[in-house]
Amino acid sequence: MFDGLRLALTTLTVLPLRPGRVDRRAAAVAMSLAPLVGALLGLVLAGLHGLLPAGLLGAAVIVAAGVLLTRGLHLDGLADTVDALGSYRSGEAALEIMKKPDIGPFGVAAITLTLLLQAAAVAEVGPWAIVAAWAAGRLGITLACRRGVPAARPGGLGALVASTVPVPVAAGLAVAVAAGAVWAVPGRPWAGPAVVAGVVLVVLVLLRHAVRRFGGITGDVLGAATELATTLALVALALT
Repeated sequence: MFDGLRLALTTLTVLPLRPGRVDRRAAAVAMSLAPLVGALLGLVLAGLHGLLPAGLLGAAVIVAAGVLLTRGLHLDGLADTVDALGSYRSGEAALEIMKKPDIGPFGVAAITLTLLLQAAAVAEVGPWAIVAAWAAGRLGITLACRRGVPAARPGGLGALVASTVPVPVAAGLAVAVAAGAVWAVPGRPWAGPAVVAGVVLVVLVLLRHAVRRFGGITGDVLGAATELATTLALVALALT
């Protein structure tokens, strides 16, 4: 349990913890704890929300802080995944594009639009919506690592974490995140859970497409699922 928690924090945040045991048992715990790590990140950002002035500038600072707290790792995965999908290639050809260190036009556009949408949405929502959105974003990781979703490569982060989370655990965590979102929209307790449910459906569609195009998940796909889920949750909560 402690090895899994340590792995979750060192993988999903910038916390400089000493590495512990890294194997699939620890990975199962870490990927199951991803929504909790997301909620903790959301609480930190919600605290900034209370300190910074309202408006787009304060929202941009909050989004920037979120990137710094995760080393921009998920944005990098988003860019690589979108570049591979935009190439219309499949299998090894697509995976080779994801491995390249540079970012193509699709990836640049994806990062730019994601940050713009997140900042605009954060400017319109309250602190509990931020917590809910960041938890929902990391729920995308848990869903991607559920049993039955293969790894695209025999090595790398994807191979370590793929199919480690039992389906009942993933489903239970989805329900827990949805239940925790009841306070995301003041006066509308149904809105937050409905948004989380919608985000789950979109992430499942993305994962199915990734398996079809790449043969499974990679670390980049995990990052893409996180950013997509976070952005969709924020935008939907802002529009609700």
